[in-house]
Amino acid sequence: MLRAERSKGMRVKVLLVEDDERLAATVKRGLEAEGFAVETAFDGDEGYWRASEGAHDLIVLDIMLPKRNGFLVCRDLRAIGCWTPILMLTAKDGDLDEAEALEDGADDYLTKPFSFPVLVARLWALSRRAGVRVPTSMSIGDLRIDQRRRQVWRGDTRIDVTAREFDVLSLLVRREGEVLSKADLLAGVWEDDFNGDPNIIEVYVARLRRKVDDPFGRQTIVTMRGAGYCVVDDG
Repeated sequence: MLRAERSKGMRVKVLLVEDDERLAATVKRGLEAEGFAVETAFDGDEGYWRASEGAHDLIVLDIMLPKRNGFLVCRDLRAIGCWTPILMLTAKDGDLDEAEALEDGADDYLTKPFSFPVLVARLWALSRRAGVRVPTSMSIGDLRIDQRRRQVWRGDTRIDVTAREFDVLSLLVRREGEVLSKADLLAGVWEDDFNGDPNIIEVYVARLRRKVDDPFGRQTIVTMRGAGYCVVDDG
């Protein structure tokens, strides 16, 4: 099984500092579905303490925090020599906030509301720059997923998929052998504010089967009735 892992199978450790507990729970669940190990803090003081005391590979830090805002947390961490890569989250959309975040020592920023796949891609990029190993290519049988180029291949044949189809397939392949429910897939691929019909998952799975399985006589994507979906090596 290929996930966001370092050498020797160690999972990439993320500290998520976010005072919106509902959003924090959703992001935590989604990142864990991607294979990250996630610890949460809900105010600036707790975030600073956990970041300074713990061994994390990445920090996701909201700006608008109680007790100590994200700018101060970032600045104070850099002042004590903590150089863990920081991705700053903000509901504000302005060049001055982004500039201040970078000046205080943040490595990247993302404005709310954000696309979850974009957050994951940014974290992978930070991980690579920090020397943390994350998978850029995954395969199951002769089905290959190129994370960096966002391409899908079956043997030597490239398969055209949409961005959302890629994200669904990528999550299934990362969790090879595990059964993912519709809720798992929604949490790992769709945005936090999605309030549509969960059966949209069935639509995307059917589309993927028509592209990656049916033309090649394969059954990589399997439905576990009443439970969800998984991928298996049927080659």
